[in-house]
Amino acid sequence: MNEKRHHDVIIVGAGAAGVSAGLVLARARADVLLVDAGQPRNAPAEHMQGFVSRDGMPPQEFLAAGRSEAASYGARFVAASVTGITRREDTGFRVRLDDGSFKTSRALLVATGLVDELPEIPGLAERWGTLVHHCPYCHGYEVRHKKIAVIGGLQREMSLKQAGLLRRYSDSVTLITNGIELSRAESHRLSAFGVVVVEGAVSRLLGEPGALDAVELVDGSAVECGAAFIAPRQAPRDDLLRSIGCEIDPRTGLVVADGVGQTTVAGVWAAGNVVTPSAQVITAAGAGSAAAIAIDGWLLRQDLDAASAARQQ
Repeated sequence: MNEKRHHDVIIVGAGAAGVSAGLVLARARADVLLVDAGQPRNAPAEHMQGFVSRDGMPPQEFLAAGRSEAASYGARFVAASVTGITRREDTGFRVRLDDGSFKTSRALLVATGLVDELPEIPGLAERWGTLVHHCPYCHGYEVRHKKIAVIGGLQREMSLKQAGLLRRYSDSVTLITNGIELSRAESHRLSAFGVVVVEGAVSRLLGEPGALDAVELVDGSAVECGAAFIAPRQAPRDDLLRSIGCEIDPRTGLVVADGVGQTTVAGVWAAGNVVTPSAQVITAAGAGSAAAIAIDGWLLRQDLDAASAARQQ
């Protein structure tokens, strides 16, 4: 149980938000430790889009470049999972890792992202991130002109939005309701916009491995497509934040964080999908940068207070 090194900041999660924060803090000469379990949300995706100067880059290549940059300024990385966090009076936080060791820090940034909870539709999981997507802004352009099927999901409003947005990329967009009940007005608006609405439940996705030919319904009919979209339930990995008493917004169910990621617990920040499920890679990176600057300012105030108190003694 090695606690010899007391870090300025421990960042839990080294995805876009965490690495961006680590880079900014390391350049500010803070002692930064990033702990990451190696399970990024976008791991199945072949490329990421919409990140200026990095458009089309494979996610793993992007993270490797970011980690190398942060490390070049002194940021340290540990491949591990965090199993618990406790607050220590006056000295910050004690972070327990899955190997039984402990790390301590003055401040904490949680950037653990979220999990996309996919419905149990045969053929969906193995195509997730390559032939089945959730974000038109991330993947719509790449499937332009293809036949697109939108499978109704648990996030009803997002499913309807997907169908409308994807119509910009293709003349063949079909919304399979899959449990969603549309009002007459909703059905009319989508149909008028060129979206075909098919009522029915999905049974499976058809096609050879690495391909998608159609979405089959329980009645045996099928909707031909070369790409599919679905809006799965998004579950933030916020157990650590909840465990140390961060306030939860009763309306959204998300951990409360202000514009720079400060939670309701002093010394604790959160950034990226863990508090903003809709954040894309570039948005998460920006949130990490903003949180890092706020954390550095907080550390500076602590240092000034300590120096002032010491001189008065």
